[in-house]
Amino acid sequence: MFGSAGAAGSGIRIRRALLHCLVVLTATGATVLAGPGASGAEAASVCSGRPQKTVGFATGELRVYKNRGYACAVTVAKKPGARRAMSVSLQSRGGNPVVDSGDYTHRAGPVTVHALNRCVRATGVVSGKKGSTGWILC
Repeated sequence: MFGSAGAAGSGIRIRRALLHCLVVLTATGATVLAGPGASGAEAASVCSGRPQKTVGFATGELRVYKNRGYACAVTVAKKPGARRAMSVSLQSRGGNPVVDSGDYTHRAGPVTVHALNRCVRATGVVSGKKGSTGWILC
């Protein structure tokens, strides 16, 4: 019924459509799996590595992770919801700080720095309230 060219073209279109769906799902996977009201496990999926330090403050929590030669940090709001000013900063000793700031509903970050044999310090801010680590991972 279909010529060989028609069947081959149809198969290519189907594969392209499946690949497109896979790319879209991969790009939005964190939102689909975790959702906007996710718990603390959601931040673990954002930064790879082991949790090293958690600093709680009035409006949120600063979380620092370490994986091999890198450190990663996120700031998570205690009560997600309305957009508000949030930021996270991570600096390795001798380097410039890496900052993610803006108006977010749930989380600022992740930010990552090279931390092989170096101390790092992190700062997180949610709605003007701040938490910081001082120099850690030395």
